Amino acid sequence: MGREAFLDEYHFGKARSYVLVHDGQEYDSKAIAGVAHKWDQGRALAPGEFSGGKDHAAAWLKRLGFQVKAVQNPDWARDEIILACDLVMTNGWKGLDAQDSRVFELSALLQLLPIHADADRNETFRNPNGVARKTFDIATRHPNYHGKPTKGGALDVEVLHEFLARPDEMTKVARLIREGISAGDLQDLAQADDDLDDDFSAPEGRLLLRRHRARERNKGLRKKKIESILRKGGTLACEACGFDFEEVYGERGAGYVECHHVVPLHEAGEGNTKLSDLALICANCHRMIHRRAPWPTPGELRADIEARRRARLRETAFVGHQRTETAVPSAAQEN
Repeated sequence: MGREAFLDEYHFGKARSYVLVHDGQEYDSKAIAGVAHKWDQGRALAPGEFSGGKDHAAAWLKRLGFQVKAVQNPDWARDEIILACDLVMTNGWKGLDAQDSRVFELSALLQLLPIHADADRNETFRNPNGVARKTFDIATRHPNYHGKPTKGGALDVEVLHEFLARPDEMTKVARLIREGISAGDLQDLAQADDDLDDDFSAPEGRLLLRRHRARERNKGLRKKKIESILRKGGTLACEACGFDFEEVYGERGAGYVECHHVVPLHEAGEGNTKLSDLALICANCHRMIHRRAPWPTPGELRADIEARRRARLRETAFVGHQRTETAVPSAAQEN
């Protein structure tokens, strides 16, 4: 039928995210998946009945053994922008040319980051031209730049201001990411914690967050931390809110508590983790600590919890006092 007639016949638009590659030709992946439904189930799916994204049509086609590739490269992740921003800073907050050897080096490094799946990348993924363009996106958003900024994103500006606010810390973050990729440590953690990435906030990026979470889940360290607390006669109560799993759940909760690594991501290099670096907290407090950056320490979260408790008690006492004052005249009038 030809592409245009096929899409028109079944009311599909042109693929915007993924295409199916077959015998050297590219096809609109969502349209192909939708119409294929006709040959298996008796009718073609309408465009509004399903998604053509990576978790739907593209995923179905890949499971059937077809080659699927991205039409556009994925947006830059925070980790990638951190590395690009670090390069721009070392260049005096000026953008770099695509032929610069440092751009070639960063391009090669970005292609090693285990953030974007191969199917989400096309042949121009983080090539020197794209990397050079990103350095200008960052440089032209610097407060001292007075020309017209290039087309960048809100995340570029956010990371730029983090570098301006705390350059030493962010420089160390960039170094840890580079070292982790070069040593292969961060590749080993690929996709390890993506179920939590959307709800966990860390200015240092996704990769160091994965390593942080991997350390927290180290069963050997957690066991040693628990044993050290019990040897000292302590309990396994949350260091932030005081919740004790055994006290509430009995035998089912005995010996259970989560472990939090209190050392900031930008300081947590490849050194050995000490037991003093770990805190025992409940699942709720653990999630709240990670949910928004900067992460509070268990002690800071405990102070916040206690302050809110005191505020609620004062409010309850005030409301009770107001009710008493109202009740007394009313009772007198009734009498």
